[in-house]
Amino acid sequence: AMDLAYVCEWEKKPKSNHCPSVPLVCAWSCRNLVAFTTDLKNEEEKDLTHMVHIIDTEHPWDVYSVNSGHAEVITCLEWDQSGSRLLSADADGHIKCWSMTDHLANSWENTVGSMVEGDPVVALSWLHNGVKLALHVEKSGASNFGEKFSRVKFSPSLTLFGGKPMEGWIAVTISGLVTVSLLKPNGQVLTSTESLCRLRCRVALADVAFTGGGNIVVATSDGSSTSPVQFYKVCVSVVNEKCKIDTEILPSLFMRCTTDPARKDKYPAITHLKFLARDMSEQVLLCASNQNSSIVECWSLRKEGLPVNNIFQQISPVVGDKQPMILKWRILSATNDLDRVSAVALPKLPISLTNTDLKVANDTKFFPGLGLALAFHDGSVHIVHRLSLQMMAVFYGSSSQRPVDEQTIKRQRTAGPLVHFKAMQLSWTSLALAGIDSHGKLSMLRISPSMGHVLDMNMSLRHLLFLLEYCMVTGYDWWDILLHVQPNMVQNLVEKLHEEYMRQNAALQQVLSTRIVAMKASLCKLSSSTIARVCDYHAKLFLIAISCTLKSLLRPHFLNTPDKSPGDRLTEICSKITDIDIDKVMINLKTEEFVLEMTTLQSLQQLIQWVGDFVLYLLASLPNQGSPVRPGHSFLRDGASLGMFRELMVVIRIWGLLKPSCLPVYTATSDTQDSMSLLFRLLTKLWLCCREENHMTEPDDTLIDECCLLPSQLLIPNIDWLPINDGIISKLQNKQLVRLQFGKAPGLVGHTVSSQFDAFVRAPGQPKIDHLRRLHLGAYPTEECKSCTRCGCVTMLKSPNKVTAVKQWEQRWIKNCLCGGLWRRMPLSYS
Repeated sequence: AMDLAYVCEWEKKPKSNHCPSVPLVCAWSCRNLVAFTTDLKNEEEKDLTHMVHIIDTEHPWDVYSVNSGHAEVITCLEWDQSGSRLLSADADGHIKCWSMTDHLANSWENTVGSMVEGDPVVALSWLHNGVKLALHVEKSGASNFGEKFSRVKFSPSLTLFGGKPMEGWIAVTISGLVTVSLLKPNGQVLTSTESLCRLRCRVALADVAFTGGGNIVVATSDGSSTSPVQFYKVCVSVVNEKCKIDTEILPSLFMRCTTDPARKDKYPAITHLKFLARDMSEQVLLCASNQNSSIVECWSLRKEGLPVNNIFQQISPVVGDKQPMILKWRILSATNDLDRVSAVALPKLPISLTNTDLKVANDTKFFPGLGLALAFHDGSVHIVHRLSLQMMAVFYGSSSQRPVDEQTIKRQRTAGPLVHFKAMQLSWTSLALAGIDSHGKLSMLRISPSMGHVLDMNMSLRHLLFLLEYCMVTGYDWWDILLHVQPNMVQNLVEKLHEEYMRQNAALQQVLSTRIVAMKASLCKLSSSTIARVCDYHAKLFLIAISCTLKSLLRPHFLNTPDKSPGDRLTEICSKITDIDIDKVMINLKTEEFVLEMTTLQSLQQLIQWVGDFVLYLLASLPNQGSPVRPGHSFLRDGASLGMFRELMVVIRIWGLLKPSCLPVYTATSDTQDSMSLLFRLLTKLWLCCREENHMTEPDDTLIDECCLLPSQLLIPNIDWLPINDGIISKLQNKQLVRLQFGKAPGLVGHTVSSQFDAFVRAPGQPKIDHLRRLHLGAYPTEECKSCTRCGCVTMLKSPNKVTAVKQWEQRWIKNCLCGGLWRRMPLSYS
């Protein structure tokens, strides 16, 4: 059910070494970035530096380590809902907000912060933005995404004018204070601090959750199991440009183990206190421990009818809704005595359980998002059902005691201190678990979608498909799902994903059009039989982007034009007029709408050249379509993409009349040949064969013969396909543990898929290319570059352009790559 995917550890240095801080904390973002802390110990100066480390799970060795500047140990780390900002808080009451510099996943800076001087922070959370999407596991077979994933009515913690959620964070300190910091649109921070209740007391543990009505609930404990766990409602508002906090006490609870005579003094300390989810303030998980063992309890807040005395019933009978109600904590489940718990990780999937009744919850007990993870001091990790606390899966670490004979257990006990996770986090789909152990080492665990139970292949595929659809709808990164995709699943998953996508309405399809192409590309990368299609999908993403950009430059000649934009009219006319002569198609367009400045046209030449080269490459490869699958193959039967190329060629032809130097450059054998007309004629013939998906025809012999002649008429260009991705995912398919070291990139030894890419990758020493600007960078680039964390696309960090149109093109990719992946800075000597 669980196995180690990879382990990443620190290099042993003689003068300084990473040691885990106490407490050690980690956090996992929806973009699959993991942040964790260690203390850097300098042997010579005997001082400690409190470090924050941020890694992308696909490149764990490329760690970004920063001296946090915190004077005391870091107690909390918290990602925002977009996964692009990180909060850190320490034992001196300082809170810092970290943001990406230049949108790079391996470059971070501290921008703003707040503080409660000298008061350690014990709980921290971003304010809720009001977005909550519920997953309906029982409807995973439904055809409509709206049925599988429904938007839950949920109010933001605080709103600006017009209902826009206000950004900020809330923290709870050890002395019982709650502090709220609000980020104003102008960059200023409004901070306010208030006592949780009139009688302040020590808070050893706390957690924060949110209600659908926009309130905040804080749970606190003083650490003793004989004391009650207290709950408070916190309301935040802005009055006269100042932040105002109101608090109200809610029903409290005592742990069941302290009221049980047999266990009354057995578990003196509460060691973990967590709401089951940030937006589920009605359910809480508690763990009480002694030196050697722990017990875990799950509690639920319910409305119950208050019994009315018979005397009052006779005077005024209570009917139906009039019965007085009271909020009361009820225990849902509790474990037996367990080994001592060292860390707890909760699921982030907002699964909609129609009922908290455990029988209903157990109907879908194989679904990964229903489990929470408990790490123990013996090195093992258990996944238990988040409501019933029943065992779902187990992982035994190298030092944990498997159920073996007594002699082995005795030998293990004398082996020295056990290595165990001191902090851990589940990924956003609960299919992976990151743990930081007592040596500061990062371990990545896979969690089976079937939770170790024998499910048929279809059920496992359905779970993966359902979670891929969830990531497609939310925009979350799906790296943790790819961990479980075997080569024999790829074809099936891609087909099923496409089927589900085609069932959605046209508006939703348009919104998700590029995301599904990126998802298919990342899946196809995992199988040698589909590797060439990766190139096709990335080329399609590039084509869609160029088409959108070039069409957006067209402006109507008169302001009082009809509803349709010039780009829409271009599409309509090109689809209606099926003439193979480019000039006859061009006559039907209002050419005054295509007039652009000369400098703009010249600056777009690199993108125009790519369109021209790709059309030529496709047509030249048509006669070989029966040969083994090669890049470009899927375009030959893709009517929509061929139609897009056809439209672009018409636009380019018109622009060529204004500025001939912006046209694509072809090397032709004849000076009199009109290369654009020739390619457009052949492209139109091919497009007519497959423009109607249900009535496709095979290209006729004359078209194939003409395409066979192309290499003798024009020089066929080499297409620069994407570089091989240096990520870890393809190395993990054989289920062998990969050992890595922070700061040291692994070699490509044992890289199963790389050999398949050799045909599409430039050899070392050949000129490198900027994949977004289509510029040659030389064999050894002198410009600083950034690469995509997912597809490996490379582009220059700083723009060499000053023309507005090209700047607009570059701005499209400032935050994300074509495929939606994040950028990371590359060393100058990249190969």
